Amino acid sequence: MGIGVFILAFWLSLGAGPSWAGPVYKLTLEGAISPASARFMIEALERAKGEGAECLVIELDTPGGLMESMRSVVKAFLNAEVPVVVFVYPKGGRAGSAGVFITLAAHIAAMAPGTNIGAAHPVMLGGEKVSEEMSDKVVNDAVAYIKAIAERRGRNVQWAEDAVRKSISSTPEEALKAGVIDLIAEDLEDLLSKIDGRKVRLPLGERILHTEGAEVFEIKMSFRDKVLQALCNPNIAYILLILGFYGLIFELSNPGAILPGVIGGICIILALYALQMLPVNYAGLLLILLALGLFIADIKVPSYGMLTLGGIVAMTLGSLMLFKAPGSLLSVSWPVILAAVLTTAAFFLFAIGMAIKARFAKPVSGREGLVGERGVARTPLDPFGTILVHGELWQAWSEEPVVEGEEVEVLAVEGLKLKVRKVKS
Repeated sequence: MGIGVFILAFWLSLGAGPSWAGPVYKLTLEGAISPASARFMIEALERAKGEGAECLVIELDTPGGLMESMRSVVKAFLNAEVPVVVFVYPKGGRAGSAGVFITLAAHIAAMAPGTNIGAAHPVMLGGEKVSEEMSDKVVNDAVAYIKAIAERRGRNVQWAEDAVRKSISSTPEEALKAGVIDLIAEDLEDLLSKIDGRKVRLPLGERILHTEGAEVFEIKMSFRDKVLQALCNPNIAYILLILGFYGLIFELSNPGAILPGVIGGICIILALYALQMLPVNYAGLLLILLALGLFIADIKVPSYGMLTLGGIVAMTLGSLMLFKAPGSLLSVSWPVILAAVLTTAAFFLFAIGMAIKARFAKPVSGREGLVGERGVARTPLDPFGTILVHGELWQAWSEEPVVEGEEVEVLAVEGLKLKVRKVKS
């Protein structure tokens, strides 16, 4: 009996042994940290906990993202009941801005060779300038937050502060030496081998990881998550918004076309869904609406392009101001803005040009359309007679005699008679 208790105690002291270990759950996250990607990581963490995973490995490659989305992920990591391992991977990847906070919040932080971590200074979306006081508030808040995370995980607090205040960035070797990360690994297999046997602190106590040779179960984004992730891209949201307005304008201009209205309505709804997940500046949205109104008005009102010029300016400014958030890299790219503005301007300039051309064009129907046309005298004109123009017989008169069969040109329409002259050969 005593020997059995001793063996059991010894077994427990080893951390329950590898045979008790669960599978390793892994997910890959590339791109900006958005509401959709944050939800994906949090749901994966909950799934790993519910299914008894040994740990959750997140292969991370991000330039940053929304501060609010990052905070929700960090909060989940700090309270996780399953060990979280953030692996900056693949080679050439990075953990920038919001990615720094997420990496530091993990129980184990690792990097692949050729990656980098840092540059966590908050920035205003689209490069928007803010007052020095507001900038200090944003920076100080981010500093306090990242220091708290570093202290909680036993990492280099001074480096964490410098990453925010001075935007420093480190290689894997520098980060390991500075105590920012725990290890450097070539790939997932090497990572699982190196973290095997490590202790991590969870809310319920310490836990020893048994990951070497463990079964790896990859959690992939569902189709729904991929769609939401795509919609969270400001470029996609912006394009959907512009396409939606185009569709509605075409439908209103040509009632009954149906297809433009249907496509426009779908794009508008998707754009609104995306905008409610992103930090929208409604002044920018109103400027875009104003621009489209000016474009349409220039077709109806003879401003000779002045309204279109105002629309181009309003649309450009509105596009730059559409999103607003401190500490975020989410913005509409310049090529997309230029393409949208120039395409819209070109279309409406073409429409305006056609409208002006139509306004000053010579009439081609009705009585006015007969002026300048040529016909043939069906009877002698001396001075009155009959001519054939446009396949119709008209009463006509001429100041000079015209012989039957001679070609004549219409000079004016006078009531139901045409004034003509003989065409000189």
